[in-house]
Amino acid sequence: MSEIQKITSLHLDVLKEIGNIGAAHAATALSSLLTRKIDMHVPKVEMVSFNDMMELAGGAETVVVGIFLRIEGDSEGSMFFILPIKQANRFIQSLIGDDQFSFSDGKPTELGVSAMQELGNILSGSYLSALSDFTGMKLYPTVPGLSVDMFGAIISTGLIEISEVSDQVIVINTSIFEEGFDNRNEVHGHFFLLPDPDSFANIFKALGVA
Repeated sequence: MSEIQKITSLHLDVLKEIGNIGAAHAATALSSLLTRKIDMHVPKVEMVSFNDMMELAGGAETVVVGIFLRIEGDSEGSMFFILPIKQANRFIQSLIGDDQFSFSDGKPTELGVSAMQELGNILSGSYLSALSDFTGMKLYPTVPGLSVDMFGAIISTGLIEISEVSDQVIVINTSIFEEGFDNRNEVHGHFFLLPDPDSFANIFKALGVA
């Protein structure tokens, strides 16, 4: 049995705590970027099968906006941030002040695409910084790539290596919202962490919960 299949509720609790610290850092950065108060939290961290992961995104054929990057350094793996296309449109419209922006029209503006990549930079950098602080490990995100495609097509890149040793991934559910507004404006995304073989064993050993 692979190490990732041995992850317990304690491991997930530690990841949730780290996730919330990362979310707080990301919220501060987003608030500065948007010049208004943004809040973020991680309501749940869970381990799911590949099939359940597909369902979380609405199915393999659901078109989503995905940010993909590799984790490099002392432990390696793949990270995806997935947003439903309608929520991604709404968030970027708010970010760039253009209510006509859409990822659905086939030719999104360069400004909107850059804003989405910056969101990926902020979120991934904040999460990995928090994880590095807790573990003392050096972890670096690569430059994020952006795709608008069916979820199954986007995620398949990261499944190739992990599928050889496991059929499960770690999901960090993430909520982003502007303070003072009702929850209709809340954006719900998913971070999918797909560690390379043995990477998470090294991380949890560093955390003291191996």
